Amino acid sequence: MAKTPLVLIAAGGTGGHMFPAQALAEALLARGWRVKLSTDARGARYAGGFPQAVRVDRVNAATFARGGVLAKAVVPLRLAAGVLRAIMGMVLDRPRVVVGFGGYPTVPALAAAVVLRIPRMIHEQNGVLGQVNAFFARRVNALACGTWPIQGAEGVEGVFTGNPVRAAVRDRAGAGYIAPGDYPMDLLVIGGSQGARILSDVVPDAIAALPDDVKRNLTVSHQAREEDIPRVVAAYDAGGVSAEIAPFFGDIPRRLSECQLVISRAGASSVADISIIGRPSVLVPYAAAAGNHQAANARMLSRVDAAVVFPESQFAAPALSETLLSILTNPKAANSMARAALSAGRPDATEHLVALVESLARKEQP
Repeated sequence: MAKTPLVLIAAGGTGGHMFPAQALAEALLARGWRVKLSTDARGARYAGGFPQAVRVDRVNAATFARGGVLAKAVVPLRLAAGVLRAIMGMVLDRPRVVVGFGGYPTVPALAAAVVLRIPRMIHEQNGVLGQVNAFFARRVNALACGTWPIQGAEGVEGVFTGNPVRAAVRDRAGAGYIAPGDYPMDLLVIGGSQGARILSDVVPDAIAALPDDVKRNLTVSHQAREEDIPRVVAAYDAGGVSAEIAPFFGDIPRRLSECQLVISRAGASSVADISIIGRPSVLVPYAAAAGNHQAANARMLSRVDAAVVFPESQFAAPALSETLLSILTNPKAANSMARAALSAGRPDATEHLVALVESLARKEQP
């Protein structure tokens, strides 16, 4: 009797890597696969969301990006030990396919797959290949791209699969859009904790500067860092703007589907959510993101005229206020941006990844 096929999913210790890995794991389990997850201690914190049927193998994280000279000197030894351990594990229980989602914790699994000639693929969430994915891009059988176009993959043929999103987002894919007008409107402001401060610095003043006939129709949902909330509340109050401010909104998909415009950082998951639901956006890429990858993420929407992109150096209240006014008083343009955002989205990203995995499994091992 044939053994149930196994896929080994390797992902680094951030939500950006782990959430799409979880989506793929859930879909493959539903199709009768066995699934193992290889990650580090940080990634294991996110593993609680994976189905119980997924076996989690923890690897020791080893990165050149942190620590002193001595710590960096032992990184190759730790990686080599991890690769040997991964090889032994795969010899005992050979995966049909190995899938890497980026980050140094994926190195042992992908390297072992290269040594054992096991079919392998990587998925890059951002518009610029991360360091580990860039290293393996020429050593895998398929490169799946969550954002398109992608930088750093010259000479490698990538496949635009999109980024898997949460079920709550998929459930609202292509939700009907109500263009701005002389009636109540919602504006959503979201940003990751690291990059939320500049949004709190600029957005309230920009909205306060809008004409009264626009402001009276606006309700703002603004995600801000805890320490910034008092001054953000004061700024909206002073500008006569109705606003709800919180460090976290648990219902972002609903708010996104109901808003006329979103102002956001350009993380891969945020761009995916915006494109799948289909909303006009103003994007402010986080300048400190590795490889400036958020600017590349934003390009997926800006190149189809679905978003206005502000580099941090140009993000100021007067310029933002002018942009907001041009969108909120032009329903035809807003509608066009919403449709363009939808055209860039891939709501079936998980299915694309599953198809790639099963295609690799059917091929003769290289």
